[in-house]
Amino acid sequence: MSARHTATPDRPAHAPEDPQAPVERRRRPDESMTLLVEVMERPLDPGYAEAAARREAAVAAGAPARRGWAGVAALGILAALLGLLTVSATRELRAPQAEMAQARQLLEDQIVERRAEADGLRDRSLDLSAEIDELQHETLASQDPVLLRTLQLDSVVNGTSPVSGPGLVVTLSDGGGGLSDPESDPGSRVRDADVQTVVNALWSAGAEAIAVDDQRLTSMSAIRNAGDAILVDLVPLPGPSYVIHAVGDPDSMQTAYARTGAPAYLQLLGSRYGISSSVVPQSELELPGVGTQTLRHAQPTEDAVTQDDTQEERP
Repeated sequence: MSARHTATPDRPAHAPEDPQAPVERRRRPDESMTLLVEVMERPLDPGYAEAAARREAAVAAGAPARRGWAGVAALGILAALLGLLTVSATRELRAPQAEMAQARQLLEDQIVERRAEADGLRDRSLDLSAEIDELQHETLASQDPVLLRTLQLDSVVNGTSPVSGPGLVVTLSDGGGGLSDPESDPGSRVRDADVQTVVNALWSAGAEAIAVDDQRLTSMSAIRNAGDAILVDLVPLPGPSYVIHAVGDPDSMQTAYARTGAPAYLQLLGSRYGISSSVVPQSELELPGVGTQTLRHAQPTEDAVTQDDTQEERP
């Protein structure tokens, strides 16, 4: 009697496999990232692989693996044309246009013309100032010599008239003689504050008159910077060396100047930025005048007030 296989709830009976039943396909874990998988596994387009395969087959068959002479010549001609076009475009961009050149030339001519006109007016002003001084001297020499002497002293102090005499010459020069790059070493240039420090020290040392690069200083003078240029009363100084002339007793001025803070300040500039300086006494200096200045303040004298009161009392 044969035993029958029975299926129990705990253990099902073994069923024979059906060869026609579909086999369940195992899914790849990265199946949802098909594009990234293609890029990683096949970075080159299949067309490149086919072309490489054809090239290898041609080489294996004995065909020459080089570009034809016609292709090489065409590539060379194309490269030459591209080079010529690039050079021509660069020259057109860099070359100034005719209108721009004319406008630039016009501006340059106007600058030269205005500068010559300003120089002529300045010379005319100096001539008129000298003529006024001469007439004033002739008139006051006989009528009021004391007032004439006062006016002469005032003209020396305020810089109206030129002066001459012994004094000191202080020279400041840019670091490296002005050849250093101001962008890499901006402190190597002499600044307006440096010139101001020396000028103030000379005034305190007893200077009677001072000029910076032949620009006479007055009580209204201003020393300032405009970019890399130093201006004295709106006149740019050429540089890279700046010469300061001070008229006065050289011995006493040199001693008093050495006691100010200017020598230590200039020594610091020389050690840190390479700015050179020197102080030299001179037996004779000539400083120009600035001519007649604009009257900014005036008040009547006692004699003029008394004379006006007398005229008012007359019937």
